[in-house]
Amino acid sequence: MTTAIAGAETTAAAERAGSALEARQFSFWYGEHQALHKISFEIPANAVTALIGPSGCGKSTFLRSINRMNETLPGVRHDGEMVLDGDNIYAAGVDVVELRSRIGMVFQRSNPFPKSIYDNVAYGPRINRGLRRRDLDELVETSLRRAAIWDEVKDRLSSSALGLSGGQQQRLCIARALANRPEVLLLDEPASALDPLATQRIEELLFELKAQLTIVIVTHNLQQAARLSDRTAFFYLGHLVEIGDTGVIFTRPREERTEAYITGRFG
Repeated sequence: MTTAIAGAETTAAAERAGSALEARQFSFWYGEHQALHKISFEIPANAVTALIGPSGCGKSTFLRSINRMNETLPGVRHDGEMVLDGDNIYAAGVDVVELRSRIGMVFQRSNPFPKSIYDNVAYGPRINRGLRRRDLDELVETSLRRAAIWDEVKDRLSSSALGLSGGQQQRLCIARALANRPEVLLLDEPASALDPLATQRIEELLFELKAQLTIVIVTHNLQQAARLSDRTAFFYLGHLVEIGDTGVIFTRPREERTEAYITGRFG
């Protein structure tokens, strides 16, 4: 890595250190259906927090509420607060575009743009920050390195991102999110469509990234949550049943419903 790139990476990490999140009595509705019921808990900075629970329990709804992605849908509403570094992100006057650059999102299915590998990563910074080409080149390389894919794509940056494998596409999407220098990274089942080797690469990457970011991941894979996360929150029917250190949740849960889910008695 060049001195300039190393310096840019260090500066980015210092400027966009992970930020703490907190849900305060947060509820959410799709029309008349209440999907979340007064969710309250803190998400620590520079750690991985896993959201687990059966399908339809509110995990993804909660995740997408953290960067206001759900409000793009018709007929939705919320109550309560979602707080980032002490500020309610749902307060009047919050710049949603700026918020989503601070809180990056990676979806279940990799969704690269039908553009080159370079343009996928450069897209957000080019539009939002108007960087010069030299600075953009450095940021693209830094982001691809942070996403552990630079060595695989450095000789074909002008090639279509759609030619990458599924695991590579997902890491490219992570690089695209990282290019905006987020403080928080949200991931919704990021490895569910990947093979075991690609899944391992994603998990290793997230483990490294948590030194710089606050990470929240939705996963149905309990083994993945146990391997990867520092904290685990168990959701059921739109309620937060229990949250705690991952080792405790998986070995000594307080709630009977948590134990029943962890041990496979339902879900």
